[in-house]
Amino acid sequence: MSEAERIQLDSDLAFHSAPTLMGVKCASLISFGRSERTIAEYLQLSAAKLSARGLTALQLCRCRERTLVYIYNEKMLSAWLDMPQVRELLAEYGYTPDMSIGEKLLRLSDRMSCGSFPHEIGAFLGYPVGDIRGFISNGGKNCLLCGYWKVYGNAEKARQTFRTYDRCRDILFDRLNHGLDLFQAVK
Repeated sequence: MSEAERIQLDSDLAFHSAPTLMGVKCASLISFGRSERTIAEYLQLSAAKLSARGLTALQLCRCRERTLVYIYNEKMLSAWLDMPQVRELLAEYGYTPDMSIGEKLLRLSDRMSCGSFPHEIGAFLGYPVGDIRGFISNGGKNCLLCGYWKVYGNAEKARQTFRTYDRCRDILFDRLNHGLDLFQAVK
């Protein structure tokens, strides 16, 4: 992988997962249009730096020319998935409370297919359960607000969250534009 490719991948990761990198959101899903080999190399080179910040990145799915990478903070994700309403939603899709994070992510990966996401993916991204259920029951239509996810419940709270996520992205890109690399910028 060239230095230019690494810098572009850092930028893509920062843009699509700033709230997770900055410790505000439990997880993010990024779609990369690069070769699987380049993404695998990038993830391998970044693993220790991510781990030092409590983060893990894994290739969740590979479809055609896209590679989906899931980046998460295990402590935050575990706490989120342990919430009763999230556990209840996931149980509807075959996830059991005794499954480890790794087992749950493996099941999620197995349930993904090209161009289709299983409905429970929102739970793995920290979306409010009411919005996930609203999306399912409305077939993705009739939302109150569309931002980082489609909102069917508390639009004002979602707007505040979206502003926080946008602010994370602004801060991260400001640091990158001042010459820091991605992992210096998220300190």
